[in-house]
Amino acid sequence: MELRHLRYFVVLAEELHFARAAERLNIAAPTLTVQIQEIERTLSARLFARTKRSVALTSAGELFLCEARKVLEQHAKAVSIGQRAGRGEVGRVEIGYVGSAAYAGVLQEQTWQFLAAWQGVDLNAREVPMETLPRLITDSQVDIGFVRLPMRIPKSLRLHVLMRDRFCLALPTGHRHASVADTLRLQQLESETFITPEQTAGTYELARRGGFAPRVVAAPGSLFSVLTQVSLRAGISVIPTVACDVLRLPGVTFREIPGEPIHSEVAALFRSDEASPAVKNFIEQIRGAPARNIESSIA
Repeated sequence: MELRHLRYFVVLAEELHFARAAERLNIAAPTLTVQIQEIERTLSARLFARTKRSVALTSAGELFLCEARKVLEQHAKAVSIGQRAGRGEVGRVEIGYVGSAAYAGVLQEQTWQFLAAWQGVDLNAREVPMETLPRLITDSQVDIGFVRLPMRIPKSLRLHVLMRDRFCLALPTGHRHASVADTLRLQQLESETFITPEQTAGTYELARRGGFAPRVVAAPGSLFSVLTQVSLRAGISVIPTVACDVLRLPGVTFREIPGEPIHSEVAALFRSDEASPAVKNFIEQIRGAPARNIESSIA
């Protein structure tokens, strides 16, 4: 039995008249009669009580009508969902991000914009260690990653820069170099111990400019954990300026790094051969977003 048989049956059950039902179905009345007979033979049940003057549903026909309508409704729903999924109107997008992408507002801006345009798509966002994000995206465990550059990425991935800022120094309050009146030279930091965030590029570039190798004593991961260690006087840190305005912990003072700024960027990372329509819609949105510059007011 095919879906067309169910449609023929339902229309006849609604019209209870072969000629009118056949007209609705755009087929000949004798053809409809043959189709209904095929259904009854398949079911081994009479669905209609027919006389020369009337057509009525039997008790078996009434039960079958209820189930036939459910099947047709489910089929229509499945077709609709399939079509919407093909357009990217429904689906699921897995997002991985590093903390500084959230502190900068980049993560929120992109997800809010996407959800406003594609309300039928589910977004699942979770913080992920930055070094694992490229592999997770390559393995299709994450669809789009928000990362802090610079970082090495596989050839199968692409990125789009969404935000540019720079690195600054986080020092324990009361540290000899914490005062803005102090004329800091990078060479003076050689004796310091460093607490490094996930993105260590700022730390090593500062040390390179100062002509020394940084003495790293801890790498706790998240920026909040890094600044907590700084507030406990475990060392100093080189962090993105976005954290300076968002994470104000007692016992931490921020300073600009002297000399040329050490720049960094937040970017979206995604597969170059993405197949999911929903993810492709998100990527298209991201690619249309210009990179914005973050200016932090470090006291």
